[in-house]
Amino acid sequence: MQYKQIIIESLLKKIITKDKLFNGNYTIDPYQNCEFGCLYCDSSIDKIVYVKTNAADVFEKELEKISKGIIIVGSVNDPYQNAEKTFKITEKLLKIIQQKKFSCHILTKSDLILRDVDILSEIKNCTVTVSIVSTKVEISKFFENISISTKDRLKVMKKLSDSGINTGLAIIPILPYLVEEDFSSIIKLAKKFNAQHIVYKTLELKGDQKFLFMDLLKSYRFDLVDKYKKLYMDSYKPNDDYITRMNKKLDKICKNFNLKSWHN
Repeated sequence: MQYKQIIIESLLKKIITKDKLFNGNYTIDPYQNCEFGCLYCDSSIDKIVYVKTNAADVFEKELEKISKGIIIVGSVNDPYQNAEKTFKITEKLLKIIQQKKFSCHILTKSDLILRDVDILSEIKNCTVTVSIVSTKVEISKFFENISISTKDRLKVMKKLSDSGINTGLAIIPILPYLVEEDFSSIIKLAKKFNAQHIVYKTLELKGDQKFLFMDLLKSYRFDLVDKYKKLYMDSYKPNDDYITRMNKKLDKICKNFNLKSWHN
C-alpha cells in the first residue's frame, strides 16, 4: 500500500437527511481509501491511501462556523487503519473535538483505537462502534484477511466499554446467505463483551464493486452467485423484502438480549 500526502480545502461534511444508522450531524474522514482491503468494500480498490496532511488545521477552522452536533469519524474509511500509526491524523482531530466540546461517533475495526482511550474518555458523549461480519473464522478470514480477528475486535470493544466509553458492535455489512445463522451468536458475544448497542446494515454493491464482488463470490461460494443476482437484480442493495426480514430478525434478537439496535 502506498501513502500519498495531500493538502485539502475542506474536511467536514454536513449530513442533510436524518442519520438513523449512526445518529450523526457531520462526517469526517482523516484518510481517503482504506488499506484494510475488505473484499466487500469499494474503499480498497485503489491501492493508494491519501493522507490529509493539513486536516487538523482545516477542521479547527470549520468547527468555528457550525453549531454543536455529533461528528462521525470514519464514515467511509477506517480512521485507525495502519497509516494512523505514522501520521496520527485521527488523534489530532479527536483532540480538537474534545477541545471544542463536540460529540463524536467513531467507526473502526482496529485495536489502534485503544491508544486514544484517554482522549475518548474526555470527549462529551463519545460513542465507538466496532464492526465485524461473522464469528466464523473462515468467513472473516476471506473477506477481512488484513484486519485483526473477530475475537480481538470483541476484546477491543470490552476494553473501551470497561473504560466508560459508550461502545457497541456493528454487523456491517450483513453478507446475505452467509451470516444469517450467525446472528444469535454475534449478539450473544456482543453482550458478553459489554456492547451497549448493535448497528447493522445489509451489503451494498455500488458501481464496479458489484462486478468485483460477484467475481470473488464465484471462487468462494459459487452456489450463491445466482441467489445474489436474484437478490440484487439491477440495484446496489438487496430487495426491500430481504432488508425488512433482516431488520426484524435482528431487532428481535437484540431485544431478547436487552440491547439497543439501530438500522436504516
